[in-house]
Amino acid sequence: MIKIKFDVNIMKSISIFESLTHASVKDCIEKDNKLLFIVKKGDIGKAIGKQGINIKKLEGMFKKGVRVIEHEDDILSFVRNVFYPNKAENITEEEGVVTITPVDSTTRGYMIGRGATNLRAAEDIVKRYFDIKEIRVI
Repeated sequence: MIKIKFDVNIMKSISIFESLTHASVKDCIEKDNKLLFIVKKGDIGKAIGKQGINIKKLEGMFKKGVRVIEHEDDILSFVRNVFYPNKAENITEEEGVVTITPVDSTTRGYMIGRGATNLRAAEDIVKRYFDIKEIRVI
């Protein structure tokens, strides 16, 4: 688990997000011209809005891609949320290694990404909240 510090720009982004959506933000990560908001459990619907209207508004305001993930206290549920909309058949965790079994090979490809970029990004997100060594997609 990493101690999280926000800079001024992230604080502004969180403030704008919360005032527009009325959802409580736990964390915000800026990476590769995208903003990733982690919202409290149960606030995902508020954050996205009907037919994704809030996301569209925010993307226009920030001029960046916006993604929202719902926080969970359970590591397996949280990992499932991080990889959403990709579906996993099975997710297990033992000795700090999270193992994901995707439903098919196409989904596996999306989860890993070119050069394992998606997998490493997901790993970084999960490591902010849970003490894990790595995530494996088999």
